[in-house]
Amino acid sequence: MNERWDLDRIYTGFDDPAYGTDLEMAKRKLAGFTDFAAKLNDAEPLQTLRKGLALEEKLEELVGKLGLYASLRQSADTRDSEAASQMGRLMAVYSGMAAPQAAFEEWISKLTDLEALIQSDELLREYRFLLGRIVDSSRYLLPGRGEEIMARMQLSGGNAWSDLQGYLTSTVPVSYNGETTNLSTIRNLAYDPDPAVRKAAYDAEIACYDRIKDSVAFALNSIKLETISDCKLRGYESPLARTLKGSRMQKETLDAMLGAMDEYLPKFWQYLKAKGKALGHKNGLPWYDLFAPMGNASTKFTAEEARDYLVKQFTTFDQELADMVARAFDEAWIDFYPRDGKAGGAFCAGAECLNESRILTNFDGMFTDVVTLAHELGHAFHNQCIQNHKPLNKDYSMPVAETASTFNECVVMAAAIQSAASDDERLALIESQLQDAAQIICDIYSRFRFEAMVFENREDMFMDADTLCGFMTQAQKQSYGDGLDHSCMHPYMWVCKSHYYGPTFYNFPYAFGGLFARGLYAQYLAEGEAFVPKYKKLLYTTTVATVEDTAKVADIDLTDKNFWRAALQTIADQIDLFCQLVLQK
Repeated sequence: MNERWDLDRIYTGFDDPAYGTDLEMAKRKLAGFTDFAAKLNDAEPLQTLRKGLALEEKLEELVGKLGLYASLRQSADTRDSEAASQMGRLMAVYSGMAAPQAAFEEWISKLTDLEALIQSDELLREYRFLLGRIVDSSRYLLPGRGEEIMARMQLSGGNAWSDLQGYLTSTVPVSYNGETTNLSTIRNLAYDPDPAVRKAAYDAEIACYDRIKDSVAFALNSIKLETISDCKLRGYESPLARTLKGSRMQKETLDAMLGAMDEYLPKFWQYLKAKGKALGHKNGLPWYDLFAPMGNASTKFTAEEARDYLVKQFTTFDQELADMVARAFDEAWIDFYPRDGKAGGAFCAGAECLNESRILTNFDGMFTDVVTLAHELGHAFHNQCIQNHKPLNKDYSMPVAETASTFNECVVMAAAIQSAASDDERLALIESQLQDAAQIICDIYSRFRFEAMVFENREDMFMDADTLCGFMTQAQKQSYGDGLDHSCMHPYMWVCKSHYYGPTFYNFPYAFGGLFARGLYAQYLAEGEAFVPKYKKLLYTTTVATVEDTAKVADIDLTDKNFWRAALQTIADQIDLFCQLVLQK
């Protein structure tokens, strides 16, 4: 089985004639789009709408394919200077799209008979939701060449600072046991069964951040100030308001979810204290034991074994999903193992040009790595469910982005727990799932609180590394409560988590996805096979509806706190079972 993903089916290299041809074609299409946008005055509405959408479709396909290849190359090796150079060229094309796109959208927003035009044309009917969003968002567009200027400034602003954080965290040397390793490898040791290894790896990780903390602090301060300025120029009430608008999500939904989470936080603290006590800690769980395995879950998986395991589990839910998982392994969609220069963590990128996806992980053979694969393969299945949409209808918002991935985790974990051969194995599996649940509730809440504090303070002050560490520690205390040992936390989480250096408030969508998926999985258990078509329709709907309307496909009201309470209660029940199993040992 392959160790690295196959990118040759996209391009064989930056010297591939097809890459050069597509890049030149993208530039020509951009020039055509720019010329088109300059002649919108007094244009015939219906044909102009159709032509503009067609131009955008072609640009989206070309630039998406080019950008995918360059970004995947860069993720596989952040020191790939050729990929970095090509990303710079492509970002120039991206930024060049901003002005004509803004002009086209402004023109659309002023059409007084837009609804009648939509009703009269099949293509426009397919783009009804997109056109409605354009009208709604038009008041936030920057006038004149403002969009182009902002996009071009981001090349040497927010995008560059984000690249710096990625480069520093992927290349910082970590001293461990007399040798030098990388951050991804050292963070994977948090799952090691040996407590001495976990503690030593934590100490080594914390120590390495001192080398890069000041540079990353500059990156974070700069990105957040740029975001604040951008929001003010556009007229958004706040960065969070902009995120909610972009997420197609009501504030009432976020408030209902966070309110329910607040109510259930003490239950998560109960789990953390019980785990800490079982591991011999008296004052809560120290950070280095957050991911300590419990019970008998020492089985290591090869990539081949992970494939067979996941295909077997997903076959019990849906054959289409299981077949896609098999393809992902067999047809080299996945880059598996950690190595120097490779980006940390895991992600899935849709390769629409192939009707496939590409997945990056840092697979180390633990069961948690198998669950991570299941998670990313959920994103790939989501991509597959929306592939028949029109090219401009394939953008789903951040909150629903985590639905299919977390649903996959529910399928895998439920099957594994049910088939556990002993209480010891069941304990290991339940604890593994509770680890993940604590991450999407406690840790995500701490990240949300940290980012809110950063935005509250950035306009009036530059936050140095020590200040940021103080904010992070405060946020962790609020979210983890007395479940964590306050003398052993992770003040540098702001350095290593790339989410702070990309979309604003890319944290609460993980809690949303985790709880939304649990609610959906509970419906699946109640409805059986009849739920599967509804689930696929829901995933299909995510790109052409608000979060709230998407949920209505499954008869869910997201502004009702009771929905979120019910999802959280499924975790609370597992915490009770975990505590019982721990007491028996």
